[in-house]
Amino acid sequence: MADQPSLGADFARALARKDAPGLQALLAPEVDFRALTPRRNWEAQDPDGVLAIVFDNWFEDSDEIDSLEQIESDSFADRQRVGYRLVVSNPEGRFLIEQQAYLSAGDGQDGRDDSGKIAWMRVVCSGYRPLADGQS
Repeated sequence: MADQPSLGADFARALARKDAPGLQALLAPEVDFRALTPRRNWEAQDPDGVLAIVFDNWFEDSDEIDSLEQIESDSFADRQRVGYRLVVSNPEGRFLIEQQAYLSAGDGQDGRDDSGKIAWMRVVCSGYRPLADGQS
């Protein structure tokens, strides 16, 4: 897992910057992506599908990601785990969002172009939790 310890953290940082090309570069051409938010399950099989979920549904144009408040990443058996918190502002207020994810990189076997990229990912999201005035 030499290349994997930074993949989850890199995903969180690209997400916090709303960096679609950066996120796309981290994802294998055939990615098995599933996520759970408070109101819905999400699935995608390619980077474009993941980007549509993240930037057309989870974070809209009016959502400003103010900061990446916390990031924790480590290995778990043959997977990597990453947890991160984002502060988001939009016309409805300021919110804290936490996501936990498990992921694996592709190994490039069978001639696939997925070596060192996220090939499998599961995400659980807290949803938008209101921040009181004065909270970061």
